[in-house]
Amino acid sequence: MSIIKENLQIANIHLNRLKQASKEIESKNILKDFDIDDFEVVKVIDTFVFRFIKLQDYLGQKLFRHFLEEIGELYENMSFIDILDKLEKLGIINSSVEWIEIRKLRNKLKHECPDELEAIKEEINVAMNKISLLEKALQNIEDYLKNKKIL
Repeated sequence: MSIIKENLQIANIHLNRLKQASKEIESKNILKDFDIDDFEVVKVIDTFVFRFIKLQDYLGQKLFRHFLEEIGELYENMSFIDILDKLEKLGIINSSVEWIEIRKLRNKLKHECPDELEAIKEEINVAMNKISLLEKALQNIEDYLKNKKIL
């Protein structure tokens, strides 16, 4: 299996598990009735946060670089913002600024304080609204590679 196929497969695993955790948060109204002392609630929130961080990291650190390498657009010493700008020009992501905001959100989720419930709820709400952007970027990469007959 090629590296890019493996990257896509792993990213899709993270995405599917993230979406499952998101659905569980919604179906059980977990954010509305957020009880930090309920271990089942904490497990679902932790799963969501873990998968959001993993997917965002995986896309940014592995898939984006390997995608650009695969299509011959990765250059030596390319900064992360250069990579995002290139992905924006190719139509893979909507905006490099938007992607930086997702990265900042990831950092907030990573360093959450368990006693700041309102902040946690707000950040998870924002993260849930960003899932479609992560999914769209992943789908755009797959479509691009299929159109170029690379996949």
